[in-house]
Amino acid sequence: MKLFDPHIHMTSRTTDDYQAMAQAGILAIVEPAFWLGQPRTHVGSFEDYFLSLVGWERFRASQFGIRHYCTMGLNPKEANSDKLADGVMELLPLYAEKSSVVAIGEIGYDDVTPAEERYFRAQMLLARDLGLPILIHTPHRDKKRGTERTIALVKDCGIAPEMVLIDHNNEETLPSVLDSGCWAGHSIYPHTKMDEARMVALVQQYGAERMVVNSAADWGVSDPLKVPKTARAMVDAGVEQATITRVLWDNPVEFFAQSGRLDPQEVATPLNVDQRDLWQGNSVLRGQAPRTDGD
Repeated sequence: MKLFDPHIHMTSRTTDDYQAMAQAGILAIVEPAFWLGQPRTHVGSFEDYFLSLVGWERFRASQFGIRHYCTMGLNPKEANSDKLADGVMELLPLYAEKSSVVAIGEIGYDDVTPAEERYFRAQMLLARDLGLPILIHTPHRDKKRGTERTIALVKDCGIAPEMVLIDHNNEETLPSVLDSGCWAGHSIYPHTKMDEARMVALVQQYGAERMVVNSAADWGVSDPLKVPKTARAMVDAGVEQATITRVLWDNPVEFFAQSGRLDPQEVATPLNVDQRDLWQGNSVLRGQAPRTDGD
């Protein structure tokens, strides 16, 4: 079974995670630009991070047979400092043009402040001008109100709903997101947000259309294998294989292919791995014997 994790923060994960993900059938991932656990204090630190998403991290994924795409954006956690936020907004058009960038994101609300809304709106308009999809983070607190406000802002900005994926949904927010015409993302976590059984129930109730599943794994308590574990839960619950494939592969491919930078045929083709390759003189192996497919 081909699997796609459309929201995972591999910068904070290990090579063991990449190996386990590949063994579980994950062929492709999208890594959204994110905050690092504490506020950044210099615009240059954002630029180095953006460079790593289109460079080193993409290389690191390829060394384990996984295609790596990313999204660029100013996370709402870091949108409340005008000085920094304005500097990041100046960088975004440059990095949004990179070939592996398949959306603007993850953007949205955190505390739902005026500053967050200002930069949220500006980034949606940037995505609209560039013809890129948009990946939206919904707030952890008062999620329903934040989601409804998000949908209203999408409409106000004149963004086509099919170009928008609203993430971190639950039973309370999903109906309004689907009714809006946007795509609905669900983050499967070990103890919070959404779990495999609840996700199975949502697919059984609402079907597969515009439904997306991810792990959102990062530096906190999370699990980079939640997509394959959700696949297993769907199989065990008797969900049809066509539905599983649509939710866990076809839908994320279709959504991000709207960027024009993700080719559906290419992404489904397994990568040949040659771990003798280097990235700016660096290897992931630390002296271990390299894997060389096809030799």
